[in-house]
Amino acid sequence: MNTQESVISNGVQAAQINKYGGSEAVQINEHVTIPKPAKGQLLIEVHAAGVNPADWKIRQGYMQQVMPWTFPATLGGDFSGVVKEVGPLRHPPAGGADGASVSEFKQGDEVYGQADIMHGIGSFAQFTLAESTNVAPKPKSVNHIKAAALPLAGTSALQALIEHMNIKSGQRILIHGGAGGIGSFAIQITKHLGAYVITTTSTDDVEFVKALGADEVIDYKTQSFDELVSGIDAVFDTVGGETYDKSFKVLKKGGILVSMVQPPKEELAKQYGVNAIVQASMVTSERLSKLAQLVEQGVIRVHIDRTFPLEQTARALEYLQTGHPRGKVVITIKEN
Repeated sequence: MNTQESVISNGVQAAQINKYGGSEAVQINEHVTIPKPAKGQLLIEVHAAGVNPADWKIRQGYMQQVMPWTFPATLGGDFSGVVKEVGPLRHPPAGGADGASVSEFKQGDEVYGQADIMHGIGSFAQFTLAESTNVAPKPKSVNHIKAAALPLAGTSALQALIEHMNIKSGQRILIHGGAGGIGSFAIQITKHLGAYVITTTSTDDVEFVKALGADEVIDYKTQSFDELVSGIDAVFDTVGGETYDKSFKVLKKGGILVSMVQPPKEELAKQYGVNAIVQASMVTSERLSKLAQLVEQGVIRVHIDRTFPLEQTARALEYLQTGHPRGKVVITIKEN
């Protein structure tokens, strides 16, 4: 069976869309066939699925140019669960520096990672498919709900801080949106790397980000960060817009601005003598393994703002889109 086919079967649930749109477009379909893993893929029984801003943006159709789906399509990227079937080995085998080969997994393994969302086979379902190169063993010290919160947000923080910024001990780093999914992980990783952390957040979340390890907190509702800080080595932007533009002026010459949402404004980068990039996050086995190690070491603590059952996927996406969750939102699918 082609992995994009949707064939009637018995009792397998998935949160799907038949068209792009708002919450009304999300349907819980009860008769979705369990997909068959192709070469290099794993069939995962999903226990929990993390919710990210990308998920509601995909639902709205904002990403259809790069991800043209055939409907019905299953939503969701992040997951934690159990390997139920291992697909055939690719020749040459997939894996290497950035990923794992299917030969490294076996039935019954507890894993976490990112589903085959590019083909509309997402994680908001009882079963999903994942490329072995986007999967790693689940951190043993956390349950499936917390593990499901980690993949995209956690690896995004790792990728930005370590690979793009090359954070060093003693540097001063500004993290925008410190109470959010990515920001909450970024604060903890930055502190672990020995840097001084300044973060922006709302009034309600000041104590929360302090507990994560932030050295200095700026309440964006009552304070202007660009009037309070300067000479920053690196800025990690998860907000965009005016916040992004103002970030240039607080960087020291030669500093770097990494944004999750905003394409580089080369004229501002040149004016202030800094480097600016937009990050395209990639969930790989290698990054997931590093993330799991940090969780096992107690460097990263996962804060779950709220969980929703699979039947309330539409509400979960709406909550993330319209609210300001503290930490992560997760969909629970199988009892742990």
